[in-house]
Amino acid sequence: MIARYTRPELGALWTDEARMTAWRDVEVAACEEMEGPTAEELEAIRAATFTVDAVNEREKTTDHDVAAFVDVLSASAGQAGRWIHYGLTSSDVLDTALGLQLKRAGEVIVPGAHRLTEVLARRAREHKTTVMAGRTHGVHAEPTTFGIVLAGFAFEAHRNAQRLERAFAQASVGAISGAVGTYAATSPDFEERVLARLGLGREPISTQVVARDRHAELLQAIALAGAGLERIATEIRHLQRTEVREAEEPFRKGQKGSSAMPHKRNPIKTEQITGLARLLRGNAQAAVENVALWHERDISHSAPERVILPDSTILIDYLQARTTAVVDGLVVHEERMLENLEITSGALFSQRLLLALIEQAGLIRDDAYRIVQRTAQQAWDTRTPLKQLIAQEPKAAGLDLDAIFDYGHYSRHADELIARLDEIA
Repeated sequence: MIARYTRPELGALWTDEARMTAWRDVEVAACEEMEGPTAEELEAIRAATFTVDAVNEREKTTDHDVAAFVDVLSASAGQAGRWIHYGLTSSDVLDTALGLQLKRAGEVIVPGAHRLTEVLARRAREHKTTVMAGRTHGVHAEPTTFGIVLAGFAFEAHRNAQRLERAFAQASVGAISGAVGTYAATSPDFEERVLARLGLGREPISTQVVARDRHAELLQAIALAGAGLERIATEIRHLQRTEVREAEEPFRKGQKGSSAMPHKRNPIKTEQITGLARLLRGNAQAAVENVALWHERDISHSAPERVILPDSTILIDYLQARTTAVVDGLVVHEERMLENLEITSGALFSQRLLLALIEQAGLIRDDAYRIVQRTAQQAWDTRTPLKQLIAQEPKAAGLDLDAIFDYGHYSRHADELIARLDEIA
């Protein structure tokens, strides 16, 4: 992933140095659990070093990255280097080291997902009774509160955090099972000891590789989390439109929205979130394609994983942090929300009026529906208050119009709904 969308902590986990360090961790752990090396040899193995440049130079000869790495690390250990990679195959190192890297990535990403939930919940409580127009199909439907809207996002963010936690856990596994997974040169007990030393779970039956459905599940969870971030971003982008202007992403001092038009405050952060979320879905598709390998192993999964696993974990970390900052600093225009409620001249009270005509005036549903539809559309088209028009309808005589046209009706359960956030944050 390019530096523009990479936060340092996640980026550091996927450098060539970090990748080979994870390989070294596996190789050293394996030597520490072998019966062959002496105490002096283990000391030399633990002290063995490598450089990325040296491994890359050696790979020009071996045309095999792990073999090149083993050559460099073994040479650094001197005579004790004979035990490095003893009984192992490349995938024992590659997949187990990958499990380590994914575990380390999850230790950053999962807490970030929970932080987003907490910020959404806090802002939801803040705007518990901030009444605004609810919209379906982009059209005013009935009033809701901005707190209820944010609470819905908070629960989705919580589900995504849980999915990510489970997905990283099931992908944080390794295998030290040999060329075709039969432990011909090692043993299940040896594998268990090495993985315990590394803090990883075990792939119960590994061919030569850890099954790729695990990585596909992880990238699907990341893609879903990205879709949740995109849903938040899309809502904010809509609310920031000039014609709506009910909320705006933060615009810091000195920021410029347009090189040509000084008045512009564009939703660039949420547009960026929307666009980058598309990459996560594409990477998830590639991960699914990686599941079906030939027999005990081929390397068709290897090249795409060098891109999709670092990129997806780096991106979801970046996007979570970006979204959290946007929600935390979101500017909410409560007065504009109230103004926009009046755009339809009260037409959004249509269901309240419909039910009152059925319950209080005794009309059958279709007759009541036709009256409300006609007057509501007239109110909207002519900008005449629906309350005024319905007051002139003989069949609506006796209705308590003040009670029907009361915005407070739509927030009367807000306390109960927002209290549900206590379950997650």
